[in-house]
Amino acid sequence: MATSTIKQLPKQTVEIEMVLPWEEIKWEYQKVFDEVAKEMELPGFRKGKAPKKLVEENINRSKVYEEVLKRVVPKVYADAIKQNNLEPISSPKVEVLEAKENIPWKLKATIALKPKINLKNYKAKMGQLNKSKKANIWIPGKDKQEDLPAGRQDKKDTKASIGEIMDILVSEVEIELPDLLVTEEINKLLSSLIDQTARLGMTVEQYTQAKGTTTARLRDDYRKEAIKNLTVEFALAEIADKENITVTPQDIENLITKVEKKEEQDKLRSQSYYLAHLIRQQKTIDYLSSL
Repeated sequence: MATSTIKQLPKQTVEIEMVLPWEEIKWEYQKVFDEVAKEMELPGFRKGKAPKKLVEENINRSKVYEEVLKRVVPKVYADAIKQNNLEPISSPKVEVLEAKENIPWKLKATIALKPKINLKNYKAKMGQLNKSKKANIWIPGKDKQEDLPAGRQDKKDTKASIGEIMDILVSEVEIELPDLLVTEEINKLLSSLIDQTARLGMTVEQYTQAKGTTTARLRDDYRKEAIKNLTVEFALAEIADKENITVTPQDIENLITKVEKKEEQDKLRSQSYYLAHLIRQQKTIDYLSSL
């Protein structure tokens, strides 16, 4: 039976070392070995018909190990997570420590857990912002509208914008984000940029040159954006939990029915979990705007 031990690292990061007995994986190893052997072409022999001794001398063992790991790691990792009562919020970063025939295989998986968060004085700050916004409402007879400062003439400015709410959360919230999670978010942003530039027929290097920047500076900018995005994400979730902000099936259905095409509605229904997440975030933002 595979065994696992955990090591707590800073920033809500955990290392899981897993040991897989050879007896438990040798059958999978032999299966993959035979599959790779069938595809081998050695001089003087038809494909997959070379003698076993020649196959063993020439087979690409790295390819065999890689395929075996692909097949056995998911279950071993899932078992380790369950055994140690962990709740990862990132994909595991897996490192092979040792993998050879006839000995236990050793792996290490690094994961991020939900970061600890301190909301501090966000309610007071939001209250101050909302109060200042309400003070911008023009009341007939109170002042001459033309004498009001810019920004005090339009009622649509009397609610805090999402940008303003994000700025308050980022400035008020204390959170130590796992490096693994930040890296994941940076890679998502870069992947999105690669897709966008590809549609324009450009490379990322051409994009950075056109913007007068470098790939290194771009990644640094994305790191700041990633930290801000994650801070806001966790802050909104924590506030929603504290204030018991929930989403009902009817909330989800109301959102779906705003879409006209039935096929699009069906597609959205298959993403109800994601929709619930978005609705809960919006409800939390509305709550913050009401403070």
